[in-house]
Amino acid sequence: MYQIEYLEIEEKKQYEEIIKKVVKQCYNEENLEKTKLYISITLTNPKNIHKINKECRNVDKETDVLSFPMFEKEEIETITQKSKIEKEDILGDIVISIEKVKEQAKEYGHSFERELAYMIVHGFYHLIGYDHIEEDEKKEMRAKEEVILNKLGIKRDEIDEE
Repeated sequence: MYQIEYLEIEEKKQYEEIIKKVVKQCYNEENLEKTKLYISITLTNPKNIHKINKECRNVDKETDVLSFPMFEKEEIETITQKSKIEKEDILGDIVISIEKVKEQAKEYGHSFERELAYMIVHGFYHLIGYDHIEEDEKKEMRAKEEVILNKLGIKRDEIDEE
């Protein structure tokens, strides 16, 4: 379902526990649990995400999360209708700056868990073809993200220290 890579940051069980429950809920919600599609998740620092953003998207700045889908939205819909994919394949890559997750959790006044969970969900929906460029698309994507977080009981107003 997923694999986690750490790129120049310390490995933490807490990150893996959050990722596991969030990815599982995303797969259940979007009927991907019977597929052999998996997500590659890289947790890194601002320097590396900046470098990846510049090399892959020609955007010369750091960011919080990057998503690199391997399928078009229509292909994902076909896969979920079949409920099965014959061979293991990558759904896509998500890259997250853990330092930005910590900063944004403080900035937005909620827990580290909530911010990391949101980054995973946000990245996941990009991988399956959703976007937030147009306002109607943004509303649809945000609604789907909130469904996942609410089903997991991850609220905006719970503050903790990572």
